[in-house]
Amino acid sequence: MNRQAILISYGTMLRKEFLRIVRIWSQTLLPSVVTSGLYFIVFGAFIGSQVAPIDGFSYMQFIVPGLVMMAVITNSYMNVVSTFYFAKWTRTIDEILISPTPDWVVIAGFITGGIIRGVLTGTLVLLVSLFFTHLAIYNIAVIFGALILTSVLFSLAGLINGIYAKGFDGISIVPTFVLTPLTYLGGIFYSISLLPPFWQTVSLFNPILYMVNAFRYGFLGISDVSLWTCFAVLIGFTLLFGFVAVYLFKKGIGLKN
Repeated sequence: MNRQAILISYGTMLRKEFLRIVRIWSQTLLPSVVTSGLYFIVFGAFIGSQVAPIDGFSYMQFIVPGLVMMAVITNSYMNVVSTFYFAKWTRTIDEILISPTPDWVVIAGFITGGIIRGVLTGTLVLLVSLFFTHLAIYNIAVIFGALILTSVLFSLAGLINGIYAKGFDGISIVPTFVLTPLTYLGGIFYSISLLPPFWQTVSLFNPILYMVNAFRYGFLGISDVSLWTCFAVLIGFTLLFGFVAVYLFKKGIGLKN
């Protein structure tokens, strides 16, 4: 395919994903906004008012970056895993696979859909947070870097899950039993410096910890781990998942058999 044909293919997938997200906004955007609003009220306003400031910031300010990142992670992942598996289930993915569209363009189309939903939802949650606290921004480049890399990473993870899923139950197992526990234990509601040494060490094996801390550093300038380590983990996992996704497409695993 020439460059123009590639751009048309990619643009078509992008337009389809964007229109789907906007058309069913009550399912794709609203739930995370409502859930985060409840977190702000319960943990931030009620419980947070009884919690001492963390590194000079109120508890509400401390949890805002984590809750935004949780929305980005969840929505990026669920958007890709659900749309890709639905395409497999309805066999519409076959029409894409037999077209001359390169595999990397197909992957990019699904991943961009996940990024759009993740960023839109994260932005809405951030706007909701303004009703509860004022926004602090320490480094805008770090914020955007952590936001995009995290969204790409979990969009790729959702794609891999969608490839391997053999039923609708298969697309809910990972979010329920892996993604949710790791997210809640990823330092969203607390600093790992408050944990005993053993649990601080255990927390360092949770990759979501690095994403939350990188994002929090962009807003507040504080992090439980080195910023360079955070981005090294983000980039490393993104490259790994990207390689796996391309490999699965090339071999047709979960697609052609």
